Amino acid sequence: MKIALFGNSYQDKYKEQLNDFISSIRQDNDIVIEQNFNRYLSKIGVDTGRDVHTFDSASFGGAELAVSIGGDGTLLAMAALMARTDTPIMGINTGHLGYLAACRLGQAQDMIQSVKEKNCRIEKRTMLQLVSIDDKPCNNIIALNEIAILRQDTTSMISMPTTINGTMLTTYKGDGLVISTPTGSTAYNMSAGGPIIMPLTSCMALTPISPHSLTMRPIVVADDSEIVVTINTRAQWIQVSVDGMAMTLPSGSTVKIAQAPYKLSVIQKLDHNFAQTLREKLLWGADQR
Repeated sequence: MKIALFGNSYQDKYKEQLNDFISSIRQDNDIVIEQNFNRYLSKIGVDTGRDVHTFDSASFGGAELAVSIGGDGTLLAMAALMARTDTPIMGINTGHLGYLAACRLGQAQDMIQSVKEKNCRIEKRTMLQLVSIDDKPCNNIIALNEIAILRQDTTSMISMPTTINGTMLTTYKGDGLVISTPTGSTAYNMSAGGPIIMPLTSCMALTPISPHSLTMRPIVVADDSEIVVTINTRAQWIQVSVDGMAMTLPSGSTVKIAQAPYKLSVIQKLDHNFAQTLREKLLWGADQR
C-alpha cells in the first residue's frame, strides 16, 4: 500500500513511538512523507530511511491512504488536497482533542492493518467552497469545517444581507457569520451557539456571531444551497476565514459559498460512535455537578 504521511512539528515527546511506527510500516508499504514533516522528523532524530520519498501540495501524486499525525488542525490543513485527489485520510491523534482522529499513535499500526483488510468505515464528509468574491471565481478555496465572516480591527457591527439560492434570507447584524459543514458543527459553529449536527447529515448551518437581535437564531439549510453574503461595515476591512486561514477583504465585498464538488473520505473504526465521541471528547450531556 502507498501511504502518505504528514504531521505537525510538536511531536518531540513521541519520538520513540514515531520511530517504531515508521520503521514498522516501511517494511510492508511504500511510504511518502510531506517534505516539511520529513525535515522535522529528521531534526528530532526519527529515522525515516535514506531512500524516503517526499511530497508537497504541488507534487503529490496520490496514495492509497493518507495518515495525519497531530491534532484536528493538522488534518484540516491537508483536507482539501486529499479530497481533490480522492485519497482516504486517517487521523492519528497526538494533539489535545483529536475529534477527527481514528486512533492514538500506539494503535496506528493495527489501524492501518484494519484499513488494508477493509475492516473499517469510510465516511464521506461534505466540504464547503468559497466560489467567488465579487463575482470573480476563486480557485480551490475549500473548507472541511467552516467559512466564517469576521470583523477586523474594529468594534463596528457588520451588516450582512444574505440570500440562499437567489432568495433573500435575512440581513445578519453582529460580529460575523459562520457557515459550517456537519463536520465543523462541533468547532467554531458550536462555540458561536450553533447546532451540533451528525457528520453525515446532508446540510450546512448558518450561525450568527454575537447577533444584535434576540430573534436572530442559527438556521440549518440543505447542503446543495448556494449562499451569497454582502459584507458591509463602517470599517475599511473585514476578514473571511476558511478553516482558520484568514483573508482580508474590503468592506462591501460579496462572497458566494456552496458545497465543494468533492468530499473528504475519513477513516474511522467500525465501532466508531458519534454520540460516544461527543460524550467522551466534548463532555456533551455530562453531569457537571
